[in-house]
This record gives sequence, structure tokens and C-alpha cells, in this order.
Amino acid sequence: MAKGHRSQIKRERNAQKDTRPSAKLSYARVSVQKACFVLDAIRGKDVETALAILEYNPRYASGLVKKLIESAAANAENNNGMNRDNLYVAECYANKGPTMKRIHPRAQGRAYRIEKRTSHITVVLDERE
Repeated sequence: MAKGHRSQIKRERNAQKDTRPSAKLSYARVSVQKACFVLDAIRGKDVETALAILEYNPRYASGLVKKLIESAAANAENNNGMNRDNLYVAECYANKGPTMKRIHPRAQGRAYRIEKRTSHITVVLDERE
């Protein structure tokens, strides 16, 4: 059992919280595997370079990730007072979301299952020194 008063426990938990600016997109209609192709291309790059890469990337997920990076950069400027020129993509990952199951009718009364996968995409920025 946890020691201390509830407010003390919350204070300790919030002290360990990650203060880096981030943005998260939940239930994106793209599979994790396809989202990771885009995320691998921008990991570790500065924000302007990442946005330029995503602008000309033909994949569907690149439009979603581009909006996420712009949102995280706006969070960094407005909430944390960071300079946009010094920001870079510290972390970006996609986690598996719920799968929508659909039925596709086939010959002789059979039915094949179609799985429409979703993902939760997270982008975390940080400031270079």
C-alpha cells in the first residue's frame, strides 16, 4: 500500500511527469506498421526538416504526423515558452489501437473477415542546447 497522504502521493507522481511538449493522435485509421514507416523517417530530425520530409512523403500517415508535429511545436511555444528553431523530434511512436472487424461475403456462403486496424500515434519534441 502507498505511504503518505493522497495529495503527497499526487505531488510525487507529478514531479516525475515528463514536461517535454508532445501531441497524441488516438484512434488514427492507419495500421501501426504503416505509421512506423513515416515515424522512422523523422525520428531525431529538427522540426523544420521533419515537416519538409513529411510534406513530400506520399504515404497517408505523413499527413497525420505532419499535423501532430505542428501541434506539438505550437504546444512548445505557447505552453513551455520554447524557441521553435531549437526543437527536434525526441520521440515518436505508434501503439496499437482497437481493430474494427468487418465481414466480406465470399463464394458459396462463406465470409472472410476484414480487420481495419487503428493506432495511437505520439510525437514528443525537445529543445537542443
